[in-house]
Amino acid sequence: MKTLNVSTTIKEVIEAKSITYNNIVYEMKKSGIDITVLSLGEAFFDIPLYPFDDLPFPDIYHYSHSRGIIELRNKLSEYFNKEYDVQFNPETEIIITAGSKIAIHMSLMTILNPGEEVLIFEPYWVSYTEQVKLCNCVPVTIPKHVGINEIEGFITDKTKAIIVNTPHNPLGKIYGVNELKFLFEIAKKYNLFLLSDEAYSDFIPEDAKFYSLGNIDKHFTNSIIFNSISKNYGISGWRLGYSISNPSIINQILKINQHLITCPATILEYYVAKHFYEIIEITKPQIKKVVEYRAKIAEYMTKIGIEYMVGSAAWYFVVSMGTSKLNSDEFCMKLLKEHHISVVPGSGYGQSCEHDFRLAVGIEPWERVTKALDTIKNLIIKTS
Repeated sequence: MKTLNVSTTIKEVIEAKSITYNNIVYEMKKSGIDITVLSLGEAFFDIPLYPFDDLPFPDIYHYSHSRGIIELRNKLSEYFNKEYDVQFNPETEIIITAGSKIAIHMSLMTILNPGEEVLIFEPYWVSYTEQVKLCNCVPVTIPKHVGINEIEGFITDKTKAIIVNTPHNPLGKIYGVNELKFLFEIAKKYNLFLLSDEAYSDFIPEDAKFYSLGNIDKHFTNSIIFNSISKNYGISGWRLGYSISNPSIINQILKINQHLITCPATILEYYVAKHFYEIIEITKPQIKKVVEYRAKIAEYMTKIGIEYMVGSAAWYFVVSMGTSKLNSDEFCMKLLKEHHISVVPGSGYGQSCEHDFRLAVGIEPWERVTKALDTIKNLIIKTS
């Protein structure tokens, strides 16, 4: 009998390292093992549960507009105008999706033809490269030691888009206005799309400023912006995100959304729209504490001699394995299985990050994090 084969495209896609490790953590925890979790891509906020019985019934049981309900689109438009000085039309220039991850993928599906290339800076969020592959296209990654001013050396006649992530996961880097202007000028010069993932837009230190790509490309001529209600609102399990661009692009994403998703979860859209500002008033002070916590942990790593790449936003670090002779997968698995500390191997973030790992400090208390860092420092020495 002839063997049935799966898609070669899917075979070439690798699992998301961060999710793979977190799944192992869930299984170990279920068996009663206490794990210090420094791999999870979310912060745990204290958020009250507001009533659901005052939401529009029976509408919450049924499909909603495939662009997302207008009440939520209006709230997001107001928020972007007030917080980031970015204006967009809530009727035509935004689409609400079931998380920002699918928003990115549907946007890539919209702009890419098979065989085209997308430029991605290392370290990169684990799904960018694989989503490009899922479009039968080629991710071209730029090593971490290469500056953005050298990007033209990676552009070919097949290049279609550049992905930028600000604030950055896993670096914590905030792109400055001049960096975004430079990339926008490159996009215009070579007739490219510039995609900006801004999911951590509120996780900014007080002495820094967040610039959206919408501050540069005010009419979204070359740009698509992604953001996430999951992160800023601390409700990642609800899977609500969105894309912002010009009406022509949004109309094409809309078609994909209608065929793949239909609409986001109606009840959750109405809930967030109704309690939009109540929730953000509760999470904003907690966001501030997370960013301050990150800075405190950075000081501790410096104190004990652990090296990490420069950044200041969100709750992530790219940490060097220093003199360890192990590769990132070996190091992180040894750390997890023998010391019950979970971080994510740098191999998931690009070839130039093979001797690094991602550290996420959104959920564990100070004593457990510092104890884990002491263990990590000792493991680096022991495996040197």
